[in-house]
Amino acid sequence: MDERVRVKICGIIRAEDARLAISLGAHALGFIFYPQSPRFISPEAAREIVRNLPPLVTTVGVFVNETPERIREIVEAVGLDLVQLHGDEPPEVARIFFPRVIKALRLASEEDLSRIEDYRGCVRGILIEPRVKGFYGGSGKTLDWDLARKAVEKGLPVLLAGGLSPENIREAVERVRPYGVDVNSGVERGPGRKDPEKLRALFRALEGG
Repeated sequence: MDERVRVKICGIIRAEDARLAISLGAHALGFIFYPQSPRFISPEAAREIVRNLPPLVTTVGVFVNETPERIREIVEAVGLDLVQLHGDEPPEVARIFFPRVIKALRLASEEDLSRIEDYRGCVRGILIEPRVKGFYGGSGKTLDWDLARKAVEKGLPVLLAGGLSPENIREAVERVRPYGVDVNSGVERGPGRKDPEKLRALFRALEGG
């Protein structure tokens, strides 16, 4: 696998999926604390998974328009490493959690790229995905990779998300050259239930196999 590309497997709700993803080479796991998500996990269930993970695996809590107080409460209860703000949170909210924060931005055109500058200095990096009406991520739609590449050229570490799967991950990495990739629905057999064969195929593809 290209050592420059970090892999985050998001939407984890089962311990066995977490263990397999790590064994295959995942650098980070994402836990979604947005009740409207089909991949929602309770803080109690997430804590049970996190407490049994090996060291040096980054755990990320995904929040959508949640209050800072509730985010802090969940971060402490679960033992999370990073906060991913995945809603409409302004830079002021991101700054509260700096430096342990990533901001997701939904892109539809080059005009949206200017929003990256708004978060410079108050996030560790940004996650980019396509803007799909009615979705805060997890739509399964693929981002325009030429647009994604322009986001990378802005200079902040970029996690590429949106419709990534074993079939397109290698091309996505080669064309966009992101710091990392965030994979969710593309390795599932159902919401939150990761498919072992798809996970294995994803990492084989990243390794050029």
